[in-house]
Amino acid sequence: MTLLSASLLDRIGEEAVYTAPEPLGRAAIRYFALATGDTDPAHLAGDVAPPTLICETNQYANLPRDADGYAGHGWQLDVPGTRLVRGGNSYRFERPVLPSTVVTARWKLADITERVTGSGKRMLVVTSVATYTDQHGHVLVVNEESLIYVER
Repeated sequence: MTLLSASLLDRIGEEAVYTAPEPLGRAAIRYFALATGDTDPAHLAGDVAPPTLICETNQYANLPRDADGYAGHGWQLDVPGTRLVRGGNSYRFERPVLPSTVVTARWKLADITERVTGSGKRMLVVTSVATYTDQHGHVLVVNEESLIYVER
């Protein structure tokens, strides 16, 4: 038996695109800096965003909350008999994000592979790539994220 069904394989390559309804704004930058304990004066003044802000905010997506209260992008993959674990992120920062930036996030379901844990449980490793651009099409950040569905 496999966790990697044909219907999941068919989803590889799927994309979702979200464009913010307005510029990021100084307040969002300042509040993120305060919430994360950032002491950089440029971040606290809202002049330039801390590097991971656009990877951590969902304000661009304008999505409803799910059953867990999350209001951001998700693939809603159906993998029965598993629990979801965050695998990690790898970021590539290309240019500063300013208060005037209108963010577009393009998520791509890049890969799904089945593996076995050290304890012999099956798991799926789902790799997504989110590319964040500004209103001029310039790449701001590329975020490669992995989520792991581990057999219960």
